[in-house]
Amino acid sequence: MDINTIENLTPPEEEIWELRLYVAGKSAKSLLAIANLQKICEEYLDGRYRIEVIDLVEQPHIARKDQIIAVPTLIKKLPLPFKQIIGDLSNQEKVLIGLELRKLSH
Repeated sequence: MDINTIENLTPPEEEIWELRLYVAGKSAKSLLAIANLQKICEEYLDGRYRIEVIDLVEQPHIARKDQIIAVPTLIKKLPLPFKQIIGDLSNQEKVLIGLELRKLSH
């Protein structure tokens, strides 16, 4: 395979993905990150996901506790391994690779 070939990875049917998205209020970037994440989950996880959106404007203490240094930040809690992606999630290819829904073949 070519080094830049991208493979689709199909998660096992019973596996539930737990995702936590940290945002700051109703900013354009926050709303875009929420919409992008929902689109990706609907397309690639087919109902096998839970999204928890945490607004750090309303709950600023959580940022320190969870060591969030930028928003929006997406955390993949399950399945392991734990992953963190910072940004509005508009680069879908990067998000898919970061979440391990796709991977680069070597």
